[in-house]
Amino acid sequence: MAIEIEHKFLIANEDWRKNVSHSVKYRQGYLSSQATSSIRVRTSNDQAWLNIKSATIGTHRHEYEYEIPLIDANEILNTLCKKPLIEKTRHFITDNTHLWEIDVFEGENQGLIVAEIELEITGEDFSKPSWLGKEVTDDLRYYNNNLALHPYSKWREN
Repeated sequence: MAIEIEHKFLIANEDWRKNVSHSVKYRQGYLSSQATSSIRVRTSNDQAWLNIKSATIGTHRHEYEYEIPLIDANEILNTLCKKPLIEKTRHFITDNTHLWEIDVFEGENQGLIVAEIELEITGEDFSKPSWLGKEVTDDLRYYNNNLALHPYSKWREN
């Protein structure tokens, strides 16, 4: 069983940009988003994945990911996934021994920037860079499956 231990944060300032090692554009959509789990398809460059994730609130979630043919993924995104699709550029930053992923959203979620860190074990210590803002790990609004249903641009309080 695959377990993801992840924390999500908002961004306090733009200082993170000077530490980016590389960036990747993602396009993803949801086939199913229920109280217990979500099923999504994601593409990046010439790769694609099917991902199944538990809808658990907090730092621990079950996650399974399988590579699928890109042509199939694009067809699924275009014809079967709920709209709007999630479009974002993920920027990678290594800070000490941890990898930060900064998602800059586009499309209907433009204006939202979220930082994520995945940990090996529960309670693992990690440094919080000065560009890190409020933790939103327990706020469902910031989960991608919810952003597909309730885009950031439609929130009353951005």
